[in-house]
Amino acid sequence: MTHRILFVCLGNICRSPAAEGVFRARAPHDTTDSAGTSGWHIGDPPYGPMQAAAQAREIDLSDLRARQFVAEDFDRFDLIIGMDAENIANIETLRPSGSTTAVRLLTDFAPETGADHVPDPYYTRDFDGALDLIEAAVEGLHAHLQA
Repeated sequence: MTHRILFVCLGNICRSPAAEGVFRARAPHDTTDSAGTSGWHIGDPPYGPMQAAAQAREIDLSDLRARQFVAEDFDRFDLIIGMDAENIANIETLRPSGSTTAVRLLTDFAPETGADHVPDPYYTRDFDGALDLIEAAVEGLHAHLQA
């Protein structure tokens, strides 16, 4: 069974493209995309330092471009994954009436980390720490989808 998964953060230049890249490397047969709840970076590639940190782990993000999350994404995807509670709240404000598409926090899939969100490395500057958490959560997400 293939899955259609959308990863969402604020600007779609750090966390969500990294999560998409990590997941698609793990499950290339699934359909993935990423988006931001803001429109600040539409059309931009992932942030350079995030691309470099991902590339150091052999994860290529260079083909990704930022886009804004839209209500139609509830129809396009089976699962929408937010990076923090604010992302989830912003996603839910666009939920169409009657939509049952699951929306979850990425860190829900890595309870062993004790993290309740993926900190934004655009502000923290901890790109490797964000990738460590994303990789752990994507591993848990992949296992959940295979169960």
